Amino acid sequence: MTTVVDNKQKIIAAFQTSKSDTGSPEVQVALLTQRIQRLTSHLKENTHDNHSRRGLLGLVSKRRRILNYLEKKDEKRYKEISSKLKLS
Repeated sequence: MTTVVDNKQKIIAAFQTSKSDTGSPEVQVALLTQRIQRLTSHLKENTHDNHSRRGLLGLVSKRRRILNYLEKKDEKRYKEISSKLKLS
């Protein structure tokens, strides 16, 4: 099993726009999506974990805000990241 750090590095490498990019909207959305998927699987097993559920809602909201920003800024990049991550 790979560690969270290894997964994070792989995601950054897959979605970065330049060699030293670690904070572009695409990378941020990809990292948030990975965290959302992990939390979703956790909540399927632990249905009464309301603290994690609230955290999940915060992550989903943050991802949505970044996607809204990206859609206003550059619609082509928004569509690319949405299709790559299979969002919407």
